Amino acid sequence: MGIVQVAGVRSVAEARMLVGLGVDRVGIPLRLAHHRPDVTEAEARVVVEVLGAQRSVLITYATAAAEIIELCQSIGVGWVQLHGAVSPEGIATVRQSVAVQVIKSYVVGFETMGIAAFVERYAPLCDAFLTDTFDPRTGAMGATGRVHDWAVSRALVEASPVPVILAGGLSPVNVARAVVEVRPAGVDVHTGVEDEEGDKDPCLVRAFVREARAAFARLEGVCAAI
Repeated sequence: MGIVQVAGVRSVAEARMLVGLGVDRVGIPLRLAHHRPDVTEAEARVVVEVLGAQRSVLITYATAAAEIIELCQSIGVGWVQLHGAVSPEGIATVRQSVAVQVIKSYVVGFETMGIAAFVERYAPLCDAFLTDTFDPRTGAMGATGRVHDWAVSRALVEASPVPVILAGGLSPVNVARAVVEVRPAGVDVHTGVEDEEGDKDPCLVRAFVREARAAFARLEGVCAAI
């Protein structure tokens, strides 16, 4: 419990800043259905070389197993976060072909299957789930800055045998309440710690990490007391 992930990084310097402020994992969005990538794939490889594979998460909408495998191998990440409609068979092929840990997204407002069916279908093949928010105005399934109904994420936490990371509209202002209400294993933030230019703001990142860590500590204290 207590993972803090920040998605979207524009440079090696920004990646180093995030880790220096206490971020556990850095998400690198590539091959997206919506939004432009923050870095090229060549630049992403350099970021991963600097951070190390286990701090680096490839975030992609790619759905074909062969493409996901090629991208994971090319970038060298230790984690891949799948936002697209990847089949269980596709995930199994990825796992057999490349040594990565898999996070499958459950995009609230977009998923057509219920939580029970999602867990049954994907939990045996994934190391974690991540909830995010669909934006019907743009069709984007991540980096929307929109908060979804946290009751849905809490239901996934309660049903899932694998850890659940909460994303979607989080910021330093609401992350503590989100942790208390959802009880996730981790939190993920993208636009909520950016300035007007889309760069990660060190003050906002520091505040987000501080608020998240404090909330996780309180939650662990409550659990230990039960």
